[in-house]
Amino acid sequence: MLRSRFTPRASAARVLVLVVVSVFGAAQPASAQQPKPVSFINDVAPILKENCLACHDAKKKSGKYDMTTYDKIRAGGANGDPVAPGKPDASEFHALIVTTEQRRMPPRDKGEAVPKDKAAVIEQWIKEGAKLDAGLDPKADLVKELRVRWKPPVPPKAYPFATIVNALAFTPDGKHLVVGGHHELTVWEIATGKLVKRVYTRAERAYGLEFLPDGKLVVAGGRPGQEGDVRVYDLKAKGKTEGDVEVLDGVNDQAVLVKHLFDVEDSVLCLAITPDGKTLAAGGCDRAVRVFDLSEGVDKAKLTQTVENHADWVLGCALSADGKYLVTAGRDKTAKVWDLKAKESVVTFPEHQNIVYAVAVKADGSAGFSVGADKQVRTWKPNGEGKQVKNAGGHGDDVFKIVANPKQPLLATSSADKTVRLWNPDTLAAGKSLAGLTDYVYTVAFSPDGERVAGGSYDGSVAVWTVKDGALVKAFNASPGFVTKEPEQKKK
Repeated sequence: MLRSRFTPRASAARVLVLVVVSVFGAAQPASAQQPKPVSFINDVAPILKENCLACHDAKKKSGKYDMTTYDKIRAGGANGDPVAPGKPDASEFHALIVTTEQRRMPPRDKGEAVPKDKAAVIEQWIKEGAKLDAGLDPKADLVKELRVRWKPPVPPKAYPFATIVNALAFTPDGKHLVVGGHHELTVWEIATGKLVKRVYTRAERAYGLEFLPDGKLVVAGGRPGQEGDVRVYDLKAKGKTEGDVEVLDGVNDQAVLVKHLFDVEDSVLCLAITPDGKTLAAGGCDRAVRVFDLSEGVDKAKLTQTVENHADWVLGCALSADGKYLVTAGRDKTAKVWDLKAKESVVTFPEHQNIVYAVAVKADGSAGFSVGADKQVRTWKPNGEGKQVKNAGGHGDDVFKIVANPKQPLLATSSADKTVRLWNPDTLAAGKSLAGLTDYVYTVAFSPDGERVAGGSYDGSVAVWTVKDGALVKAFNASPGFVTKEPEQKKK
Protein backbone atom coordinates (compact mmCIF):
# COMPACT_ATOMS: atom_id res chain seq x y z
CA MET A 1 0.00 0.00 0.00
CA LEU A 2 1.36 3.40 -0.95
CA ARG A 3 2.52 5.45 1.99
CA SER A 4 0.80 8.80 1.98
CA ARG A 5 2.49 12.12 2.60
CA PHE A 6 -0.80 13.28 4.12
CA THR A 7 -0.77 10.77 7.04
CA PRO A 8 1.59 10.80 10.04
CA ARG A 9 4.63 8.61 10.28
CA ALA A 10 3.65 7.41 13.72
CA SER A 11 0.09 7.15 14.97
CA ALA A 12 1.07 8.98 18.14
CA ALA A 13 1.68 12.10 16.03
CA ARG A 14 -2.03 12.44 15.27
CA VAL A 15 -3.82 10.93 18.26
CA LEU A 16 -5.66 13.59 20.24
CA VAL A 17 -4.60 13.02 23.84
CA LEU A 18 -7.47 13.75 26.22
CA VAL A 19 -6.65 14.32 29.88
CA VAL A 20 -9.68 13.42 31.96
CA VAL A 21 -10.50 13.52 35.66
CA SER A 22 -11.18 10.09 37.18
CA VAL A 23 -14.67 9.90 38.63
CA PHE A 24 -14.59 6.42 40.14
CA GLY A 25 -12.49 4.85 42.84
CA ALA A 26 -12.29 4.30 46.55
CA ALA A 27 -13.87 6.84 48.87
CA GLN A 28 -11.48 9.58 49.85
CA PRO A 29 -11.10 11.08 53.30
CA ALA A 30 -13.03 14.28 53.84
CA SER A 31 -9.76 16.13 54.09
CA ALA A 32 -8.61 14.87 50.68
CA GLN A 33 -8.62 17.31 47.81
CA GLN A 34 -11.90 17.21 45.91
CA PRO A 35 -11.70 16.41 42.19
CA LYS A 36 -12.08 19.34 39.83
CA PRO A 37 -15.48 19.74 38.20
CA VAL A 38 -15.67 18.39 34.68
CA SER A 39 -15.15 21.11 32.10
CA PHE A 40 -17.42 21.03 29.08
CA ILE A 41 -14.94 22.65 26.71
CA ASN A 42 -11.78 20.99 28.00
CA ASP A 43 -13.07 17.52 28.90
CA VAL A 44 -16.37 16.84 27.13
CA ALA A 45 -16.03 18.72 23.84
CA PRO A 46 -12.88 16.83 22.72
CA ILE A 47 -14.74 13.54 23.23
CA LEU A 48 -17.66 14.78 21.15
CA LYS A 49 -15.35 16.03 18.40
CA GLU A 50 -13.58 12.68 18.23
CA ASN A 51 -16.67 10.47 18.35
CA CYS A 52 -19.73 12.45 17.23
CA LEU A 53 -19.09 15.37 14.92
CA ALA A 54 -18.34 13.28 11.84
CA CYS A 55 -22.08 12.61 11.62
CA HIS A 56 -23.50 15.51 13.62
CA ASP A 57 -21.74 18.53 12.15
CA ALA A 58 -23.46 21.50 10.55
CA LYS A 59 -23.61 19.82 7.13
CA LYS A 60 -24.68 16.23 7.86
CA LYS A 61 -26.89 16.73 10.94
CA SER A 62 -27.64 13.01 11.18
CA GLY A 63 -31.03 12.53 12.84
CA LYS A 64 -31.49 16.30 12.43
CA TYR A 65 -29.03 16.70 15.30
CA ASP A 66 -26.32 19.35 15.06
CA MET A 67 -23.71 19.08 17.83
CA THR A 68 -21.42 21.92 16.80
CA THR A 69 -22.33 24.24 19.71
CA TYR A 70 -23.46 23.83 23.30
CA ASP A 71 -26.80 25.44 22.45
CA LYS A 72 -27.42 22.99 19.61
CA ILE A 73 -26.41 20.01 21.72
CA ARG A 74 -28.99 21.00 24.32
CA ALA A 75 -31.61 21.77 21.67
CA GLY A 76 -31.35 18.16 20.53
CA GLY A 77 -32.68 16.56 17.39
CA ALA A 78 -36.17 15.28 16.63
CA ASN A 79 -36.73 14.28 20.29
CA GLY A 80 -35.67 17.55 21.89
CA ASP A 81 -33.09 18.10 24.65
CA PRO A 82 -31.27 14.78 25.22
CA VAL A 83 -29.69 15.94 28.50
CA ALA A 84 -31.39 15.84 31.89
CA PRO A 85 -29.01 17.85 34.10
CA GLY A 86 -28.07 15.93 37.21
CA LYS A 87 -29.62 12.71 35.88
CA PRO A 88 -27.35 10.79 33.49
CA ASP A 89 -29.61 7.70 33.69
CA ALA A 90 -32.49 9.79 32.36
CA SER A 91 -30.37 11.42 29.64
CA GLU A 92 -30.61 9.97 26.15
CA PHE A 93 -27.33 11.76 25.45
CA HIS A 94 -25.57 9.39 27.87
CA ALA A 95 -27.74 6.33 27.30
CA LEU A 96 -26.95 6.11 23.59
CA ILE A 97 -23.22 6.25 24.32
CA VAL A 98 -23.14 3.41 26.85
CA THR A 99 -25.89 1.13 25.54
CA THR A 100 -25.03 -2.37 24.37
CA GLU A 101 -28.17 -2.49 22.23
CA GLN A 102 -28.19 -2.06 18.46
CA ARG A 103 -29.06 1.65 18.61
CA ARG A 104 -25.72 2.95 19.81
CA MET A 105 -23.87 6.17 19.17
CA PRO A 106 -21.59 6.22 17.29
CA PRO A 107 -23.45 3.66 15.15
CA ARG A 108 -21.82 0.25 14.97
CA ASP A 109 -21.15 0.62 11.27
CA LYS A 110 -19.44 3.98 11.84
CA GLY A 111 -16.86 3.06 14.43
CA GLU A 112 -16.03 1.77 17.87
CA ALA A 113 -18.01 2.64 20.98
CA VAL A 114 -16.94 5.61 23.08
CA PRO A 115 -14.29 4.26 25.49
CA LYS A 116 -15.59 3.63 29.01
CA ASP A 117 -13.34 6.20 30.63
CA LYS A 118 -14.59 8.90 28.26
CA ALA A 119 -18.21 7.85 28.70
CA ALA A 120 -17.60 8.23 32.43
CA VAL A 121 -16.49 11.82 31.89
CA ILE A 122 -19.75 12.62 30.11
CA GLU A 123 -21.72 10.88 32.86
CA GLN A 124 -19.99 12.95 35.54
CA TRP A 125 -20.54 16.16 33.56
CA ILE A 126 -24.27 15.45 33.47
CA LYS A 127 -24.27 14.58 37.19
CA GLU A 128 -22.71 17.95 37.87
CA GLY A 129 -25.51 19.70 35.99
CA ALA A 130 -24.27 19.60 32.38
CA LYS A 131 -22.91 23.11 32.82
CA LEU A 132 -21.19 25.30 30.29
CA ASP A 133 -17.84 26.81 31.29
CA ALA A 134 -18.04 30.37 32.57
CA GLY A 135 -17.34 32.93 29.87
CA LEU A 136 -17.93 30.54 26.97
CA ASP A 137 -20.58 31.61 24.48
CA PRO A 138 -23.19 28.81 24.20
CA LYS A 139 -23.37 29.58 20.48
CA ALA A 140 -19.58 29.24 19.98
CA ASP A 141 -18.44 26.66 17.44
CA LEU A 142 -16.82 23.87 19.45
CA VAL A 143 -14.24 22.91 16.86
CA LYS A 144 -13.02 26.48 16.62
CA GLU A 145 -12.98 26.86 20.40
CA LEU A 146 -10.90 23.70 20.75
CA ARG A 147 -8.53 24.90 18.06
CA VAL A 148 -7.99 28.23 19.83
CA ARG A 149 -7.22 26.50 23.11
CA TRP A 150 -4.78 23.98 21.66
CA LYS A 151 -1.10 24.69 22.26
CA PRO A 152 1.57 23.24 19.96
CA PRO A 153 4.36 21.18 21.54
CA VAL A 154 7.95 22.36 21.51
CA PRO A 155 9.87 20.27 18.96
CA PRO A 156 12.37 17.87 20.49
CA LYS A 157 15.99 18.98 20.51
CA ALA A 158 16.86 15.68 18.88
CA TYR A 159 14.26 13.84 16.80
CA PRO A 160 13.66 10.24 17.93
CA PHE A 161 12.59 9.40 14.38
CA ALA A 162 13.09 10.90 10.95
CA THR A 163 10.62 13.56 9.82
CA ILE A 164 8.79 13.31 6.52
CA VAL A 165 9.91 16.09 4.18
CA ASN A 166 6.74 17.35 2.51
CA ALA A 167 8.07 20.78 1.56
CA LEU A 168 11.36 22.60 1.09
CA ALA A 169 12.55 25.86 -0.46
CA PHE A 170 15.84 27.55 -1.22
CA THR A 171 16.39 30.85 0.58
CA PRO A 172 16.52 33.91 -1.73
CA ASP A 173 20.35 33.89 -1.70
CA GLY A 174 20.39 30.20 -2.65
CA LYS A 175 22.78 29.31 0.18
CA HIS A 176 20.33 27.60 2.52
CA LEU A 177 17.36 25.26 2.40
CA VAL A 178 14.25 25.70 4.51
CA VAL A 179 12.68 22.33 5.27
CA GLY A 180 9.38 21.47 6.91
CA GLY A 181 9.90 19.57 10.19
CA HIS A 182 7.70 18.52 13.11
CA HIS A 183 5.99 21.68 14.43
CA GLU A 184 8.88 23.69 13.03
CA LEU A 185 10.80 24.85 10.00
CA THR A 186 14.48 24.01 9.89
CA VAL A 187 17.12 25.96 7.97
CA TRP A 188 20.21 24.15 6.67
CA GLU A 189 23.43 25.44 5.15
CA ILE A 190 23.76 23.70 1.81
CA ALA A 191 27.55 23.76 1.63
CA THR A 192 27.96 21.86 4.91
CA GLY A 193 24.56 20.26 5.51
CA LYS A 194 24.61 21.95 8.91
CA LEU A 195 21.49 23.02 10.83
CA VAL A 196 21.69 26.77 11.46
CA LYS A 197 18.14 27.80 12.43
CA ARG A 198 14.89 26.38 13.80
CA VAL A 199 11.58 28.21 13.56
CA TYR A 200 8.86 26.82 15.82
CA THR A 201 5.40 26.71 14.23
CA ARG A 202 1.85 25.90 15.22
CA ALA A 203 1.46 23.64 12.20
CA GLU A 204 2.61 20.06 12.69
CA ARG A 205 3.61 19.87 9.05
CA ALA A 206 4.46 22.27 6.27
CA TYR A 207 3.12 21.31 2.84
CA GLY A 208 3.99 24.47 0.92
CA LEU A 209 6.85 26.98 1.24
CA GLU A 210 7.18 30.10 -0.91
CA PHE A 211 9.30 33.22 -0.43
CA LEU A 212 7.84 36.65 -1.19
CA PRO A 213 9.93 39.22 -3.09
CA ASP A 214 10.68 41.00 0.22
CA GLY A 215 12.25 37.84 1.67
CA LYS A 216 9.43 36.82 3.99
CA LEU A 217 8.40 33.16 3.92
CA VAL A 218 4.81 32.01 3.39
CA VAL A 219 4.00 28.57 4.79
CA ALA A 220 0.94 26.39 4.17
CA GLY A 221 0.41 23.43 6.48
CA GLY A 222 -1.51 22.15 9.47
CA ARG A 223 -2.32 19.24 11.74
CA PRO A 224 -3.89 16.44 9.69
CA GLY A 225 -7.57 16.08 10.52
CA GLN A 226 -7.45 18.94 13.05
CA GLU A 227 -6.59 22.27 11.44
CA GLY A 228 -4.78 23.96 8.60
CA ASP A 229 -3.37 27.43 8.08
CA VAL A 230 -1.26 29.79 6.01
CA ARG A 231 1.15 31.99 7.93
CA VAL A 232 3.97 34.37 7.04
CA TYR A 233 7.33 34.40 8.82
CA ASP A 234 10.33 36.72 8.93
CA LEU A 235 13.33 34.41 9.13
CA LYS A 236 15.62 37.40 9.64
CA ALA A 237 14.06 38.18 13.04
CA LYS A 238 16.30 37.67 16.05
CA GLY A 239 15.92 34.55 18.15
CA LYS A 240 17.77 32.84 20.95
CA THR A 241 20.89 30.77 20.45
CA GLU A 242 21.11 27.16 21.52
CA GLY A 243 24.59 25.90 20.79
CA ASP A 244 25.29 26.76 17.16
CA VAL A 245 21.62 26.97 16.23
CA GLU A 246 19.38 30.05 16.33
CA VAL A 247 15.85 29.32 17.53
CA LEU A 248 12.92 31.53 16.52
CA ASP A 249 9.48 31.38 18.13
CA GLY A 250 7.09 31.40 15.20
CA VAL A 251 4.14 30.66 17.50
CA ASN A 252 4.20 33.61 19.90
CA ASP A 253 6.81 36.12 18.69
CA GLN A 254 5.12 38.65 16.42
CA ALA A 255 8.50 39.71 15.06
CA VAL A 256 8.80 36.19 13.62
CA LEU A 257 5.15 35.40 12.83
CA VAL A 258 4.26 38.54 10.92
CA LYS A 259 0.93 37.49 9.39
CA HIS A 260 -1.73 34.83 9.87
CA LEU A 261 -3.69 34.73 6.63
CA PHE A 262 -6.32 32.12 7.49
CA ASP A 263 -7.05 28.82 9.17
CA VAL A 264 -9.43 25.97 8.38
CA GLU A 265 -10.45 22.64 9.88
CA ASP A 266 -7.93 20.44 8.06
CA SER A 267 -4.53 20.77 6.41
CA VAL A 268 -3.70 23.29 3.70
CA LEU A 269 -1.79 21.18 1.19
CA CYS A 270 -0.59 23.52 -1.54
CA LEU A 271 0.59 27.06 -2.08
CA ALA A 272 1.40 29.26 -5.07
CA ILE A 273 2.53 32.88 -5.43
CA THR A 274 3.04 34.89 -8.62
CA PRO A 275 6.64 36.04 -9.30
CA ASP A 276 5.72 39.64 -8.48
CA GLY A 277 4.32 38.54 -5.12
CA LYS A 278 0.95 40.18 -5.75
CA THR A 279 -1.28 37.10 -5.88
CA LEU A 280 -1.32 34.12 -3.54
CA ALA A 281 -3.37 30.93 -3.74
CA ALA A 282 -3.63 28.09 -1.22
CA GLY A 283 -5.80 24.98 -1.18
CA GLY A 284 -6.28 21.78 0.73
CA CYS A 285 -8.51 19.21 2.36
CA ASP A 286 -11.64 21.36 2.38
CA ARG A 287 -11.68 21.26 -1.46
CA ALA A 288 -11.30 25.03 -1.63
CA VAL A 289 -8.56 27.32 -2.90
CA ARG A 290 -8.38 30.75 -1.30
CA VAL A 291 -6.94 33.53 -3.41
CA PHE A 292 -5.42 36.66 -1.85
CA ASP A 293 -4.42 40.02 -3.25
CA LEU A 294 -1.03 40.98 -1.79
CA SER A 295 -0.47 44.02 -4.02
CA GLU A 296 -0.49 46.35 -0.99
CA GLY A 297 1.78 44.09 1.03
CA VAL A 298 1.13 41.01 3.11
CA ASP A 299 0.02 43.15 6.05
CA LYS A 300 -2.93 44.33 3.96
CA ALA A 301 -3.66 41.02 2.29
CA LYS A 302 -7.21 40.75 0.95
CA LEU A 303 -9.13 37.54 0.32
CA THR A 304 -10.52 38.08 -3.19
CA GLN A 305 -12.24 34.74 -3.80
CA THR A 306 -12.66 31.20 -2.55
CA VAL A 307 -12.64 28.72 -5.41
CA GLU A 308 -14.47 25.42 -4.94
CA ASN A 309 -13.78 23.68 -8.24
CA HIS A 310 -12.92 20.12 -7.11
CA ALA A 311 -14.99 17.30 -5.65
CA ASP A 312 -12.17 16.20 -3.32
CA TRP A 313 -8.95 17.48 -1.73
CA VAL A 314 -6.94 20.04 -3.67
CA LEU A 315 -3.43 18.59 -3.67
CA GLY A 316 -1.58 21.07 -5.87
CA CYS A 317 -1.91 24.56 -7.30
CA ALA A 318 -0.07 26.95 -9.58
CA LEU A 319 -0.64 30.47 -10.89
CA SER A 320 0.14 31.90 -14.30
CA ALA A 321 2.80 34.60 -14.02
CA ASP A 322 0.29 37.35 -14.79
CA GLY A 323 -2.05 36.13 -12.04
CA LYS A 324 -4.94 35.59 -14.45
CA TYR A 325 -5.29 31.82 -14.15
CA LEU A 326 -5.27 29.34 -11.31
CA VAL A 327 -4.35 25.74 -12.14
CA THR A 328 -5.17 23.03 -9.60
CA ALA A 329 -4.69 19.31 -9.01
CA GLY A 330 -7.25 17.19 -7.19
CA ARG A 331 -7.77 13.89 -5.48
CA ASP A 332 -10.86 13.74 -7.68
CA LYS A 333 -8.54 12.65 -10.56
CA THR A 334 -8.66 15.93 -12.46
CA ALA A 335 -6.57 19.01 -13.11
CA LYS A 336 -8.54 22.22 -13.57
CA VAL A 337 -8.10 25.80 -14.69
CA TRP A 338 -9.94 28.71 -13.09
CA ASP A 339 -10.15 32.16 -14.67
CA LEU A 340 -9.52 34.48 -11.73
CA LYS A 341 -10.86 37.56 -13.50
CA ALA A 342 -14.06 35.98 -14.81
CA LYS A 343 -14.34 33.86 -11.65
CA GLU A 344 -15.27 30.74 -13.52
CA SER A 345 -13.93 27.29 -14.37
CA VAL A 346 -12.61 27.17 -17.93
CA VAL A 347 -10.90 23.76 -18.27
CA THR A 348 -11.13 20.31 -16.71
CA PHE A 349 -8.36 17.86 -17.66
CA PRO A 350 -9.35 14.25 -16.81
CA GLU A 351 -6.74 12.21 -18.69
CA HIS A 352 -4.83 10.92 -15.64
CA GLN A 353 -7.85 8.86 -14.56
CA ASN A 354 -6.17 8.64 -11.18
CA ILE A 355 -5.17 10.99 -8.37
CA VAL A 356 -3.51 14.17 -9.68
CA TYR A 357 -0.91 15.28 -7.16
CA ALA A 358 0.56 18.43 -8.63
CA VAL A 359 0.44 20.96 -11.45
CA ALA A 360 2.66 23.57 -13.06
CA VAL A 361 2.07 26.16 -15.75
CA LYS A 362 4.29 27.89 -18.28
CA ALA A 363 5.07 31.47 -17.35
CA ASP A 364 3.09 32.77 -20.33
CA GLY A 365 0.15 30.50 -19.52
CA SER A 366 0.39 28.65 -22.84
CA ALA A 367 0.73 25.16 -21.36
CA GLY A 368 -0.34 23.30 -18.27
CA PHE A 369 1.49 20.33 -16.77
CA SER A 370 0.25 17.71 -14.34
CA VAL A 371 1.51 14.57 -12.60
CA GLY A 372 -0.13 11.89 -10.54
CA ALA A 373 -0.67 8.32 -9.47
CA ASP A 374 -0.64 7.12 -13.10
CA LYS A 375 3.15 7.70 -13.12
CA GLN A 376 2.82 10.06 -16.08
CA VAL A 377 3.81 13.63 -16.83
CA ARG A 378 1.16 15.23 -19.02
CA THR A 379 1.02 18.56 -20.82
CA TRP A 380 -2.19 20.09 -22.09
CA LYS A 381 -3.77 23.28 -23.33
CA PRO A 382 -5.04 25.33 -20.38
CA ASN A 383 -7.73 26.90 -22.57
CA GLY A 384 -10.42 25.81 -24.96
CA GLU A 385 -11.21 22.13 -24.47
CA GLY A 386 -8.07 21.45 -22.47
CA LYS A 387 -6.85 18.77 -24.86
CA GLN A 388 -3.76 16.78 -24.00
CA VAL A 389 -0.73 17.70 -26.07
CA LYS A 390 1.61 14.97 -24.89
CA ASN A 391 2.31 12.55 -22.06
CA ALA A 392 5.50 10.86 -20.98
CA GLY A 393 6.59 8.08 -18.67
CA GLY A 394 10.02 7.89 -17.12
CA HIS A 395 9.13 7.45 -13.49
CA GLY A 396 8.53 3.97 -12.16
CA ASP A 397 5.98 4.96 -9.52
CA ASP A 398 3.58 7.73 -8.47
CA VAL A 399 4.77 11.24 -9.32
CA PHE A 400 4.13 13.64 -6.42
CA LYS A 401 5.43 17.03 -7.50
CA ILE A 402 6.21 19.07 -10.60
CA VAL A 403 7.83 22.51 -10.62
CA ALA A 404 9.06 24.89 -13.30
CA ASN A 405 12.55 26.35 -13.34
CA PRO A 406 12.35 30.14 -12.78
CA LYS A 407 15.19 30.99 -15.21
CA GLN A 408 15.27 28.40 -18.00
CA PRO A 409 12.85 26.11 -19.86
CA LEU A 410 13.04 23.12 -17.55
CA LEU A 411 10.71 21.10 -15.34
CA ALA A 412 11.54 18.92 -12.35
CA THR A 413 9.47 16.09 -10.90
CA SER A 414 9.76 13.95 -7.78
CA SER A 415 8.48 10.43 -7.39
CA ALA A 416 7.87 7.41 -5.21
CA ASP A 417 10.54 5.71 -7.34
CA LYS A 418 13.07 7.61 -5.16
CA THR A 419 14.29 9.94 -7.90
CA VAL A 420 14.04 13.52 -9.11
CA ARG A 421 13.87 13.88 -12.88
CA LEU A 422 14.36 16.85 -15.21
CA TRP A 423 12.21 17.44 -18.32
CA ASN A 424 12.05 19.59 -21.42
CA PRO A 425 8.71 21.44 -21.10
CA ASP A 426 8.25 21.81 -24.86
CA THR A 427 8.79 18.18 -25.86
CA LEU A 428 8.47 16.36 -22.53
CA ALA A 429 11.76 14.68 -23.38
CA ALA A 430 13.13 13.16 -20.19
CA GLY A 431 16.39 14.67 -19.02
CA LYS A 432 18.65 13.63 -16.21
CA SER A 433 17.41 11.29 -13.49
CA LEU A 434 18.88 12.50 -10.21
CA ALA A 435 19.69 9.77 -7.71
CA GLY A 436 20.91 9.98 -4.14
CA LEU A 437 17.70 9.60 -2.14
CA THR A 438 16.56 6.23 -0.84
CA ASP A 439 12.86 6.70 -0.15
CA TYR A 440 9.76 8.27 -1.71
CA VAL A 441 10.63 11.79 -2.87
CA TYR A 442 7.64 13.95 -1.97
CA THR A 443 8.88 17.38 -2.89
CA VAL A 444 11.24 19.18 -5.25
CA ALA A 445 12.30 22.82 -5.68
CA PHE A 446 14.62 24.91 -7.87
CA SER A 447 17.00 27.55 -6.53
CA PRO A 448 16.12 31.17 -7.36
CA ASP A 449 18.87 31.34 -10.00
CA GLY A 450 17.68 28.05 -11.52
CA GLU A 451 21.13 26.47 -11.22
CA ARG A 452 20.30 23.93 -8.52
CA VAL A 453 17.45 21.60 -7.66
CA ALA A 454 16.63 19.93 -4.32
CA GLY A 455 14.44 17.01 -3.31
CA GLY A 456 13.10 15.83 0.04
CA SER A 457 11.90 12.38 0.99
CA TYR A 458 9.81 10.27 3.35
CA ASP A 459 12.79 9.25 5.47
CA GLY A 460 13.85 12.84 6.15
CA SER A 461 16.64 12.86 3.59
CA VAL A 462 17.35 15.91 1.44
CA ALA A 463 19.63 16.11 -1.60
CA VAL A 464 20.81 19.05 -3.72
CA TRP A 465 22.07 18.68 -7.30
CA THR A 466 23.38 21.01 -10.00
CA VAL A 467 20.99 21.35 -12.90
CA LYS A 468 23.70 21.54 -15.56
CA ASP A 469 25.30 18.14 -15.00
CA GLY A 470 23.16 16.47 -12.33
CA ALA A 471 26.08 16.31 -9.91
CA LEU A 472 25.19 15.77 -6.26
CA VAL A 473 26.13 18.87 -4.26
CA LYS A 474 25.07 17.73 -0.80
CA ALA A 475 22.87 15.14 0.88
CA PHE A 476 21.83 15.08 4.55
CA ASN A 477 18.98 14.11 6.83
CA ALA A 478 16.84 17.13 7.75
CA SER A 479 15.71 15.68 11.10
CA PRO A 480 17.52 17.64 13.84
CA GLY A 481 19.69 15.37 16.01
CA PHE A 482 18.40 12.20 14.38
CA VAL A 483 21.02 9.51 14.08
CA THR A 484 20.56 7.34 11.02
CA LYS A 485 21.25 3.68 11.55
CA GLU A 486 23.69 1.92 9.32
CA PRO A 487 22.21 -1.15 7.61
CA GLU A 488 23.13 -4.38 9.32
CA GLN A 489 25.80 -6.43 7.63
CA LYS A 490 24.65 -9.78 6.39
CA LYS A 491 26.26 -12.68 8.15
CA LYS A 492 28.43 -14.85 5.99
